[in-house]
Order: sequence, then C-alpha cells, then structure tokens
Amino acid sequence: MPVRQWIKSANFAIEGILYAAKTERHIRYHFYSIALVLIVSYMLGISRTEFLLIALVAITVLLAELFNTAIEAVVDLLSPEQNEKARIAKDVAAGAVLITAFGAAVIGYVILFPPLFRSFHEGFHVAKHTGEEISMAAFILVLILVVIAKAYLGKGTPLWGGMPSGHAALAFSAWVAITYLAGSIIVSAITFVLAAAVARNRVTSGIHTTTEVILGGLLGMFVTFLLFEIFL
Repeated sequence: MPVRQWIKSANFAIEGILYAAKTERHIRYHFYSIALVLIVSYMLGISRTEFLLIALVAITVLLAELFNTAIEAVVDLLSPEQNEKARIAKDVAAGAVLITAFGAAVIGYVILFPPLFRSFHEGFHVAKHTGEEISMAAFILVLILVVIAKAYLGKGTPLWGGMPSGHAALAFSAWVAITYLAGSIIVSAITFVLAAAVARNRVTSGIHTTTEVILGGLLGMFVTFLLFEIFL
C-alpha cells in the first residue's frame, strides 16, 4: 500500500475513534478510567507481565465499546423505527461490553490490590523505570495528545498539518529523552539541531505555521521532561 494511501486510511481510523469518544460518554469514561489505571500501574511498578495483561484488557474493553458503537450506528441506519430485533441487537452488543468491563475490573483488582494495599500501610513511593521505558511512554503520550488536539481544534487531519505540529512534538520529545539517556552535552546539542531542522522543514514546506511548530515542540519537551523527572 502506498504511504499516502496508508496515511489516508490511518486518518479515517483515528477520526472514527475520536468521533466515538466525542459522541459516546461511556467511551470517554472508559478512556479516563483506563488512563488512570495505566498511570497508577506505572507508578506502582508492577511487573512487565502484569502491566502487559492490564494493557491488553484495557484494549479489549475499548474494542468492545467501539464495536458496540458501530453496531448501534448500523442498526439505526437499517431500522430507524422501533423494532424488537433492533433492540435485541443493541442489548446483546451492550451486554458484550458489560461482560468485558466486568472481567477487566476483576483482573485489575487481582493485580493492583496487593501493591495498593502495601502502599497504604508502608507509604506510597513512585516506582522508578529505565530511561528507555520512559522514552517509549513519552513518545506514545505525546503522539496521543497531538492527535486529540488536532481533532478538537478542527484544523488539519490527525496525521497531517494542523495544530500542533506532531513532527516537532516528537522531534523535541526525542531531544529531551536522548539528553537524559546520553548524558552528553555534545550528543544533546546535535540532537537539538536535528529537532530544530525538522521543525524548520515543517514551516518552510508550508505544512505548519511557526506557532504550530513552536507549540508542538513545547508539548513534546514538557511531557517528556515531566515523565523523566517523575519516573527516572
């Protein structure tokens, strides 16, 4: 598949996710609760296997909710008037979400209760992580924030143009991460020049304005710096 076609397809998929999050409050609640659970898990320092299991369960819950939203839209399209079979289809889809969410809650309780219990009795301490793990978490978080910002500001597409510049955000996120990881002024300076070159290219090519690039760079730097200061 050509790169341009892949980007177009990815834009449609991301726009679908954001549409569901905007129009369905249950999906928004799932996003909020999942983000909270993942952050707490990261802070408690659970094992990688346990964290992976929680992440997979969280993804499963979101998939179930998205499928439920898609089924409701199709049913409303095919049967705009009240229909018993349409009601059954919606109820079954909602039931699938309920079962998935209940299972996720049980698994989350089994994994997170012991370390939370110890924290209440021994005092809460933020778990530390390797620089590589923090860099990956920062990259993902910055990318998510850029996509959401573009969707809500209504300018550009999730992966092309708009406010803020995703390329600048990720480039300067990488600069901060490499600065922490390398511990070398020379390496940090070279990485900064490369990040600045990426940002400048976005302006000179007419894809972004100077303001969009600056805000994107600040977003990437701030989020990455914050995560390193908390978890390193």
